[in-house]
Amino acid sequence: MRLKLGVIGAGHFGRFHTLKAARAPRVEFLGLADADPARAAQVAAEAGCRAWDSAQALMAAADAVIVAAPTAFHHGLGMAALAAGCHVFIEKPIAATLAEADALVAEAAALGRVLQIGHVERFGAGMATLMSRLGGSAGVGRPLYMEAVRVAPFRPRSLDITVILDLMIHDIDLVLSLAGADLVGVEAFGATLVSERTDFANARLRFANGAQATVTASRASLAMERRLVVHGTEGIARLDFLAREMTLVRKGQGAPLEQLPGHGIETLSWQDHDNLEAEQAAFVAACLDGAPVVVDGVAGRAALDAALRVEAACAG
Repeated sequence: MRLKLGVIGAGHFGRFHTLKAARAPRVEFLGLADADPARAAQVAAEAGCRAWDSAQALMAAADAVIVAAPTAFHHGLGMAALAAGCHVFIEKPIAATLAEADALVAEAAALGRVLQIGHVERFGAGMATLMSRLGGSAGVGRPLYMEAVRVAPFRPRSLDITVILDLMIHDIDLVLSLAGADLVGVEAFGATLVSERTDFANARLRFANGAQATVTASRASLAMERRLVVHGTEGIARLDFLAREMTLVRKGQGAPLEQLPGHGIETLSWQDHDNLEAEQAAFVAACLDGAPVVVDGVAGRAALDAALRVEAACAG
């Protein structure tokens, strides 16, 4: 069985989704639609697929759609796709407001449709390596404090939203999934540097189980940096996503550390895979096989809620 799939939106992420979906196994790719017919035709020619005249016509023909339009259109397009009977994948953030997110989650549940949100970092090889070492005798235990950094040089895209909803929300989603408890407090600072919206932000998140996280994001940095440090009850894990390396410091395991008695150190590396391809495959499996949705609407709503609270704190 093959999933009749279409893409709505031919921008930066829409193009990537189209190129992947056009070659995906178990998918009958119908093509894409965009408000700009010329852009749609350009991406369709590159992918070797059809450019549809309207999103509504594509929804009517599809079993599922990927919504990769600007954030302001996520709610309207998502609701229309659900009404057309489609399973829906929406790029992050789930919507522009919590009310819109709640409506999408409720409608998908009422109609029995899959709703997956595009927090692609959950599907990375680095996170899979970390998750394999969190619990059990070989793990670092329950996270107590986490620090995430995601900074990059300026690129003139996604300027309709702040760096918080553009970049930081990736790490917000990760620390929410790792903390395993409700978010109870937010402190944050942000600055506008090169665009009309916040380009740099730093946030401190507190959770109901006592865990805390510091998250930093910038789209106006001199160089790219992506790392995550997890201090757990049994040790520390430090991930450098650009170097594809994780350093583990744990009680009684690894090469002994003189500066930390009773602890040892171990270094692991991983080979990257195509995160977007893995994310799309998970969506297809959820639609065709009833597989669990890794990042569902509830998770997407939680990440949006936290991101909006960071924005509010930055605004003072």
